[in-house]
Amino acid sequence: MDKRSILAIILSLMVIYIYQAFFVKPRPAPKTTTAPQEKVTTPEDRSPVSPGSPTALRTITPSIQEQKGLKEREIPVETDEFIALFSTRGGAIKSLKLKRYREHIAKDSPLIELVHVKPTDPLPLSLTFPGADINLSEKTIYEAQLNEIDKSIITFITEMPHLIRVEKIYRFKPGRYDFDLEIRNTNLGPGPINQTVGLTWYEYIDPQKKSDSYAHEGPVSFAAKKIERDDPKKIVATKTVGPDVSWGGYETKYFIAALIPQNPAITSLYMSTNGGDLLSISALSPKNIIPPGKTTVVNYTVYLGPKDYSILKSLNVGLENAIDFGDWLKWLAMPLLIVLKFLYNLIPNYGVAIIILTAIIKIIFWPLGNKSYRSMKEMQKLQPKVAELQEKYKNDKNRLSQEIMNLYKTHKVNPMGGCLPMLIQIPVFFGLYKTLLYAIELRHSPFIWWIKDLSAKDPYYITPIIMGATMFIQQKMTPTAGDPTQAKIMLLMPAIFTVMFLNFPSGLVIYWLFNNIISIGQQYYINKRLS
Repeated sequence: MDKRSILAIILSLMVIYIYQAFFVKPRPAPKTTTAPQEKVTTPEDRSPVSPGSPTALRTITPSIQEQKGLKEREIPVETDEFIALFSTRGGAIKSLKLKRYREHIAKDSPLIELVHVKPTDPLPLSLTFPGADINLSEKTIYEAQLNEIDKSIITFITEMPHLIRVEKIYRFKPGRYDFDLEIRNTNLGPGPINQTVGLTWYEYIDPQKKSDSYAHEGPVSFAAKKIERDDPKKIVATKTVGPDVSWGGYETKYFIAALIPQNPAITSLYMSTNGGDLLSISALSPKNIIPPGKTTVVNYTVYLGPKDYSILKSLNVGLENAIDFGDWLKWLAMPLLIVLKFLYNLIPNYGVAIIILTAIIKIIFWPLGNKSYRSMKEMQKLQPKVAELQEKYKNDKNRLSQEIMNLYKTHKVNPMGGCLPMLIQIPVFFGLYKTLLYAIELRHSPFIWWIKDLSAKDPYYITPIIMGATMFIQQKMTPTAGDPTQAKIMLLMPAIFTVMFLNFPSGLVIYWLFNNIISIGQQYYINKRLS
């Protein structure tokens, strides 16, 4: 039974590996400043959008800014966390680079960019008014107003004569990756206006980009307390999520751009493509009426940053669910991540923190491990008698099973004793597997010498090979259950595991390696006592 349990664990890991490989698609006191420099560029026409799309618009009257012949200007914004570039074209965002994260481990590597659109595409955070009386093009040029008193505020304003004034007010927060966006629409006409406000995030889908086999990259949303992920290549028509949308946006393995409405209960999310490589994710408010001379306000929070559990949790909107820990394993993965970060605060090396966490888990399960090894050893002692019974009752399977159970009962040996303790530990292993695979804390985090990035594979395959060797030693020390063929098959498992772990993140390999080392010591101790 003990060999079957080990085989079950191995098969489970192989299923996860095959699924991930072939089926999963892909601080110092901060300050906030806005530089007054503005760069003049030529505005671009927006990409064509299908008529059925919620962002398909037609301009019925030019804005005052367009009548003045204003050109696009770029407004730089810098905080302690990011460097952004906003545009008067649509009063939207053109670039945002994270100051603490780089594309690669090299110190001169470019900063992570979270805005990905082509020059001819509409910009993220553009406004649309689908199905409303207002038809404002996303290429509309806004006037930019910088607050001289509070430089963390930028206001973009545009007007349609005798119809509406639209204001987009951005408020940036010191030391934060999120900022607020207030949308104020004022009715300038003599009659009421039907209004539906859509805030849209645009994302260029590069058809040549290779997908990460371990992570989802595409639209993600959290509606009705349920996470939902979509493959952007499979969105051929408009998809609706909600209402009751807590947040929605676009994610990669370690970063996310999320639109967070102030009133999720009345907000819906629309996803669509332009028939090509441009994905739009729109948060839409319900239709309402603006009386003459009145102003309506719609508020959003925009998060553009890392999928750091502590930061996402602090927003209190469930954004931490964007970390792909899984619906069932997150209750184990999140506490393990918290403990891992606590250990890192004591010893600032995540490789060492993983080793300590491995030891803590092993200590917690030490009594179960002792029971398992002791049970396997006792069953090994009974194998000669089991063999006698197998020979005696080889033609009577029912009687053989009955006699073997009587033998176990007489010697007070539980045949499940070597199996259950291992099965109990499987959820913990998978929880830690998720933690080490998706925790951004391990990204570009060094361990020792040749291991410069715990989220990447061992470049020289040293740790996977050592891990395979420790598995072989552990297999040789494990008491056999009497089936020579099964024992030989089990000795092949270290080679299979070594091949599987060659491309696993080195942090996960380090966990498995030191778990094996501690298990070898525990097994030696039990074998010594019972010999």
